[in-house]
Amino acid sequence: MLNYAGTPPLAAMAETDSRQLIAAELRSLIARIEISLRLIDAAMTSDGEPDDDSAIVGSTEIVVLDDLTPRYATASAALNACRAELGRALQQLSEFGSPA
Repeated sequence: MLNYAGTPPLAAMAETDSRQLIAAELRSLIARIEISLRLIDAAMTSDGEPDDDSAIVGSTEIVVLDDLTPRYATASAALNACRAELGRALQQLSEFGSPA
């Protein structure tokens, strides 16, 4: 968790500067979500694949019950929803900043 106790208040900055800082933070959060989604995707694909030296490679008679995939899928869906909302917030902020 980040500690913003030492950060200067946004009220002391020009409106344009504070919007730019907020937009930069939103973009940073979106980038972190993208990284998390890639990590989840990598974990989902690596968990379901057997090792090459395994006896079950190529076998069609073995079914693996995976209890992690639903959790990964739920986490991925939640992160996608967060990314969408942050994208909307960034869009609203940029529309607010442009003169009408």
